[in-house]
Amino acid sequence: MKIQDFKAFKKAGRKISMVTCYDHWSAKIVNASNIDCLLVGDSLAMVMHGYPTTIAATTSLMALHTTAVVKGAPDKFIVADLPFLSYRKGLSENMSSIEELMRAGAHALKLEGARGNLDLIRHVVDSGVPVQGHIGLTPQSIHQLGGFKVQGRSPQEYSDLVEQALQLEAAGCFSLVLECVPSTLALEISSKLSIPTIGIGAGLGTDGQVLVLQDMLGMNPQFKPKFLRTYLDGFDLLKNYLNEYHNDVTQLQFPTEKESYL
Repeated sequence: MKIQDFKAFKKAGRKISMVTCYDHWSAKIVNASNIDCLLVGDSLAMVMHGYPTTIAATTSLMALHTTAVVKGAPDKFIVADLPFLSYRKGLSENMSSIEELMRAGAHALKLEGARGNLDLIRHVVDSGVPVQGHIGLTPQSIHQLGGFKVQGRSPQEYSDLVEQALQLEAAGCFSLVLECVPSTLALEISSKLSIPTIGIGAGLGTDGQVLVLQDMLGMNPQFKPKFLRTYLDGFDLLKNYLNEYHNDVTQLQFPTEKESYL
């Protein structure tokens, strides 16, 4: 998939599939799949490193994971998240963070929110870097939002998110993530924009969908938000194979002569 395909797919009514990916071995699997594009999300702070929010992610950490994903998925379009505050400093510092992630191999960058970011987005796009917007539930603002909850339910929030979406398109974003918003709002935004929307907890009316790879594979049985569909009971599946290996070792069933050098 190339960046031109995002608008082309929207125009053709062809939905876009996207998953998060954080490391080399899983990137190799996704690269062999039909998935359209990958997001190296700052959610890696939670999924891969055990933090309670995405705020712990740094630019250097994002670059490390981006490099690993790029090596594993050379055939996919890869978007990397700009982490907390990395694009809310002076222009020089902002561009240094952007440069680091692009040099790590990302094809595009994602940032959260419109307010205070529009001039930077224009500058970044004019500098040759594709930018994906992100509105609705913006996890980097979790303390200001008061938790992980649906956004855009009040009339004021609803109209504000529509305005932000239009502003992000006008600033030059090539696509827009809509996270945890009512499906009616996501559909309205998607119909007003010429760029595609990628939904997570935003209903069927968006131009594509994104899920966290580990979540859709059932690697965290305790995480069961309404928007999530799990396609595998990965946690128990892997646990059972680990227990099988443990039993083979302790009962002297592994290694056999077949797995030994003579």
